[in-house]
Amino acid sequence: MMRRALFLFAALLSAAPTVSYSDIRNLEKSFDRRIANHNVEQPMDLIGFTRGAYLESYGVVFTAEVNLLLSAGVSPFRPKVAPEERTRLRQRKLARLPEMKQIMRDMMVSSATALKSMPPAQKVAVGVSFFYHSFEDTQGLPQQLLMEASRQTLTDFESGRLSLQQLESAMQVREF
Repeated sequence: MMRRALFLFAALLSAAPTVSYSDIRNLEKSFDRRIANHNVEQPMDLIGFTRGAYLESYGVVFTAEVNLLLSAGVSPFRPKVAPEERTRLRQRKLARLPEMKQIMRDMMVSSATALKSMPPAQKVAVGVSFFYHSFEDTQGLPQQLLMEASRQTLTDFESGRLSLQQLESAMQVREF
């Protein structure tokens, strides 16, 4: 009997903690608000809603699709976009990339802090796919931006044990 009780206790200790869907849902909504409220004078456009998933052997992953800057498309009333307007739009979107990276990094840190039941070695990942109109010059603009870091790294940054430079060197950032 004692042996069975010890086995059950050991099994409970070795069970991986889970992340609840309500925790994921709250973080999805938080990311949506961050994007929508970032700059109300020159808003980014969140296309659809952020989606999150917890993968027990990996961690948590959030994905979203964003237009870095609202702009009018081609229409019967505006059949062409002037070259100088295309250039200006590209430059403005390039300038927006660091802002998007900041939003994503902040999302990762707040997710790591909120998901206390997730093991510290597991990852928090955020992937953003970018929307572009067919007329846009996308040279130098990524189609997708992915960021990931361990929950431990992110909580160490939040608590002041890591500097911003240390955090950025520990994060994996990929642009496609």
